[in-house]
Amino acid sequence: MKAIVYDEYGAPDDVLELREINKPLIGDGEVLVRIRAASANPYDWHMVRGLPYPMRVMTGLRTPKGTTVLGSDMAGQVEEVGKGVTRFRTGDAVYSEVGSGGFAEYVSVSGDSLALKPASVSFEHAAAVPMAAESALLGLRDKGNVQPGQKVLINGASGGVGTFAVQIAKHFGAEVTGVCSTKNVELVRSIGADHVVDYNEEDFTQGDQRYDLILDAVGNHSISECRRVMAPKGTYGTFGGGNGRWLGPASQQLKAALTSPFVGQKLVPVNDKPNQDLDFLSGLLEAGEITPVIDRTYRLSEVPDAMRYLEEGHVRGKIVIAVADDE
Repeated sequence: MKAIVYDEYGAPDDVLELREINKPLIGDGEVLVRIRAASANPYDWHMVRGLPYPMRVMTGLRTPKGTTVLGSDMAGQVEEVGKGVTRFRTGDAVYSEVGSGGFAEYVSVSGDSLALKPASVSFEHAAAVPMAAESALLGLRDKGNVQPGQKVLINGASGGVGTFAVQIAKHFGAEVTGVCSTKNVELVRSIGADHVVDYNEEDFTQGDQRYDLILDAVGNHSISECRRVMAPKGTYGTFGGGNGRWLGPASQQLKAALTSPFVGQKLVPVNDKPNQDLDFLSGLLEAGEITPVIDRTYRLSEVPDAMRYLEEGHVRGKIVIAVADDE
C-alpha cells in the first residue's frame, strides 16, 4: 500500500516520503480500514519535527522508532474485522483518531476506537472531526462545564479547534464571542458566533466584557491578561501556546496548572482524549449542529505541501487529505 512515512525528524519537504509499504495486519479486537480521507493537525507536524524535545522520550531520541506513518485522523470503510469485533462489518463507513497511520491507504485500528460515519456526512468532512472536535468538546463541556446563557470567548475561532468550539458552544446554549483575523470575521460569524473580535483592530484582553469561559487555542496572550476579562469564578482552558524546542505548546498549559491553585478562577490545560466522544459528535453532525470547515484538500502525494501550509499557522478550519484520489 502507499503511505506517507518518515525515518528521521526534520522539515516536511526533507523527510516525508510517499512509499510502498506492507498493508497492516490485524489482531483480535482490531479492524482493518481502507482509508478514503484523512485530516492534518498541528500534532502531525510536531511529530515530524520531533518537537518539543521531551516528546522524543516516547517517539525516539535521535530518530523516530522505526519507519513511522504520519496522520492522526481518518475516515474510510471497513475492509476486515478481527476476532471479537461485533459492532462493525465489512463495508461499514467509519472514522476515528488513530494517532499515527492516517496518511496511508489502510490502517489497523482497535474496534473500540471507531465510530460509524453518519450517512449524510462525506468521508472528507468526517475525517476532519476527531482530534479537533473532541478537543473543543473536552474544553467546553468537561473542563469548562459550559452552561446555557454563559458568555464564552474562543481565542482562535477560525482554526481547527476553534471552528468546532464556536459551533459546540452554541449547541450548549452559550453566548459566543470569537476572536480571529480580519479575513476570517465573516467565516466565524457564519458558523454561529454572536460576536466577533478582529484582533487586528481590537485586543480582547483590554475590553470591558467579562467571560465565564475562555477557550484559548492560540496562546498569544499571557494568562494574567486573559484573567483580566474573566468572571471572578470563570474558567480559562488552554490548548497550549508557544513553539519552543523544550516545552512548546505545553508551556502555556504548565503555567495554567501551576497558577490555578493560587487564584479564584479555574485555569486548566486541555488535552485531547482520543475517541471518547465520537458517537456524541456523530449526533451533532447528523443534526447539522456542527459542520466541519475545510480550508484546503490535498492528495496523499501532496502531504509535504499540506504540512508546510499547516506550519504557517493560518489554516481556516481543517486541512483534508483525499487519500482515494491517489489510487
